[in-house]
Amino acid sequence: METAAALNNSGIALTEAKRPDEAIPVFRKALKMEPENPLLWLNLGIAQQHTGNYEDALVSFLKALSINEALEEAWLSMGLIHYELDQFELAEDCYHFALSLNENSPKTWNNLGVLYFNQQFYEEARNCFEKTVALAPIYEEAIFNLRDVCRELEDWQAAAEFERILTQFTKHGF
Repeated sequence: METAAALNNSGIALTEAKRPDEAIPVFRKALKMEPENPLLWLNLGIAQQHTGNYEDALVSFLKALSINEALEEAWLSMGLIHYELDQFELAEDCYHFALSLNENSPKTWNNLGVLYFNQQFYEEARNCFEKTVALAPIYEEAIFNLRDVCRELEDWQAAAEFERILTQFTKHGF
C-alpha cells in the first residue's frame, strides 16, 4: 500500500531528477491522503516552481505556511519567485521572514545579497555575502558574489583576495 511518505519521497526524487511535471501528480496523490501535511504542500510548490508555474507554486507555499508558518524553505522559495517576477519588495519581505526563522541560513543571506546586488544596493549586498561566507566559508557562489560586489564598490584589494580564493577552489576541486 502506498503511503503519503513514500509518495512524497518519489515526488522529491522526480523533482530532483528534473522531472517536476511527473512529480506534481505524485504530490497531489499524497495530499489526498494527508491534506494538512505542510511538507507535501511545500514539495508540490517546489515542483510547480521548477515548471515555471509560479502562480500555483505560490498558492502551494501559502497553503503550507497556513499549516506551519515556520517553514523557512517556503519563505525562501516564495522570495525567489518574487525576485524572478521583479517583485523585489515582496522578495525582500520573504527573505527577511525566512531569516527571522533561521538567522544562520547561508542560502537566505546569499539570496538576499543577490536581490540587493541586482538593485545596485552594493553595501547591503556585501554585508549579506559576508554573512553568508562567515556562516559557510566554502560557499563558492557567495564568494563569487562577494568578489563581484567588491569590484562594484571598487575595493580592488578585497576583490583580488576573493578571486584568489576562487582560484583555490578550482585548483583543489572544492
